[in-house]
Amino acid sequence: MHEPLPDFNATWAADIAACRALLCEGSRSFYAASFFLPRRVREPAIALYAFCRLADDAIDTEEAAPNASQKLADRLERAYAGRPLPIAADRALADVVARFAIPAAIPHGLLEGLAWDAAGRRYETLSDLTAYAARVAGTVGAMMALLMGQRDPAIVAYACDLGIAMQFTNIARDVGEDARAGRLYLPQQWLREAGIDPETWLAQPDFTPAIGAIIGRLLEAADRFYTRSEAGIANLPRDCQPGIRAARLLYAEIGRAVERNGRDSVSQRAFVPGRRKAQLLVQAVTTSLSRRSYEVAASWLEETRFIVDAVKAAPRPHRPTAARRPQRDVPRAVWLIELFERLERREREAGLARTSRY
Repeated sequence: MHEPLPDFNATWAADIAACRALLCEGSRSFYAASFFLPRRVREPAIALYAFCRLADDAIDTEEAAPNASQKLADRLERAYAGRPLPIAADRALADVVARFAIPAAIPHGLLEGLAWDAAGRRYETLSDLTAYAARVAGTVGAMMALLMGQRDPAIVAYACDLGIAMQFTNIARDVGEDARAGRLYLPQQWLREAGIDPETWLAQPDFTPAIGAIIGRLLEAADRFYTRSEAGIANLPRDCQPGIRAARLLYAEIGRAVERNGRDSVSQRAFVPGRRKAQLLVQAVTTSLSRRSYEVAASWLEETRFIVDAVKAAPRPHRPTAARRPQRDVPRAVWLIELFERLERREREAGLARTSRY
């Protein structure tokens, strides 16, 4: 049987450092937001996100997509068997899934969603799109809940809802970018109802009021999921709430930015200014400090049932996580605001540098 590595031994520390470097380079927003989380959650979360990032990159860059999906599944199986490949993210993942009793069905669901991407799958209805979002993002939300020690089915379901909301926001923001890459995520039923042939539009994507209305519908669906997720966030450990609420507020604000652009995410890309991010980070902290938990109803979607059922059937972790450290939310928030602003300046400068080369 696989024996998890000690929390803070040299191998774990080196692997987490490698995972952190990967995310700092390619997933800056998550890297910055992760500092809102207590260390007992932050380090395992970095391990999970690093593996997810590598998996996503493998699907996007591998020419033989079916082989890429199978290779990822094999890597995941090795991690669960306690025989990870000699890759930092894989070793860290093996420790995390064992230590927090994460059912294999959840990361396998994530890989299934990535395989749908590789196959260029389209989605006829909102329910079909929700099933996709449940796999590529709801699974991540559920795993984060498990890292925080939350295994109540209702809390896990709300974590899935937050992941789905974020994925819908991503889709709404990236309609034009996806279309120019030959990808279409908007429900095809909605397009046809608006008198738009999906294939014709994809061949020459342009913004019209009808497309804007469809993007608006998707943002409204995202907002419904954000609202559902609030009950779950309020019942997380108090020192975990600021980080998760910050992610919820920042992603929802991307939707508001799309709306301010006239719902045109075809010819332009929405962004949230650094000053607004700072306001939302402060709001995340102050709201979390003043909110009290309340009872939640056992309610989850059919599209996320496989995730909730997997958690219900899984054994609980055999050993407790590290003791909770005292909160330092407000000082950390100030530091995070500065970090977000530095990252935004760096990305802006990189964009200007790319532009100057052409």
